[in-house]
Amino acid sequence: MKKLMLLIPFLALLTISVSAQTNEAKEIVRKANELMLGRSSQSITSMTIKRPSWSRTVSMKTWSLGTEYYMILITAPAQDKGQVFLKRNNEMWNWMPNISRTIRLPPSMMGQNWMGSDFTNNDLVKANSIVEDYTHTLLGHETLEGYDCYKIQLKPKPSAAVVWDKIIVWIAKDKYFQLKAEFYDEDGDLVNREVQSEVRRFGDRDLPSKMVMTPVRESGKQTTLTFDQMSFNMKLDPGFFSQQNMKKVR
Repeated sequence: MKKLMLLIPFLALLTISVSAQTNEAKEIVRKANELMLGRSSQSITSMTIKRPSWSRTVSMKTWSLGTEYYMILITAPAQDKGQVFLKRNNEMWNWMPNISRTIRLPPSMMGQNWMGSDFTNNDLVKANSIVEDYTHTLLGHETLEGYDCYKIQLKPKPSAAVVWDKIIVWIAKDKYFQLKAEFYDEDGDLVNREVQSEVRRFGDRDLPSKMVMTPVRESGKQTTLTFDQMSFNMKLDPGFFSQQNMKKVR
């Protein structure tokens, strides 16, 4: 009985400690997410898709408002120019000027590759998913690119409709930008590795200007995002992110 009485406070303290670490890890991930998005953002970006026998580059402008609104205008190459992708909450549309149609992407298409890259439609829609749909565990600390980083594991909540069974992220201490992420399937196998580098000053914050996504089991495949310009916290309202504006945005 005495041993049991001693064990109960120990278990209570252990539960409190685990809960505190989980909350700390979630707060770190939230700060990293908010740093990348701001209250609102606008950017000019290029995406280079490499395959064993070919490569191509897509140029785009993007706008975001919080985690619920996102718009992408394709500016090059010529055959894709004028296409617009719109995210409102968890729904996504594609304006295709060559056929003058707006198409709503169904849930069955969310796992498909976006513009033939190694990013999925789901990656665009789930901007806030990394905070809300996972539980977060601080695994330890590692140094990457000269930055002391938090190493955090994300496991999906039982009710979460997400692609990955586990994500591990590395987030720079103090700066709070993400430098690396690994994405695992339900068998525990590593599928994609994302590495961010070339930290630059964008307005009032430091952020990596280069993001490379690599499918680890598919040799010769890689997608690189390069952020040429980024600005934050400009005046945008939800009305900007409308199906009507998809046809007019430039």
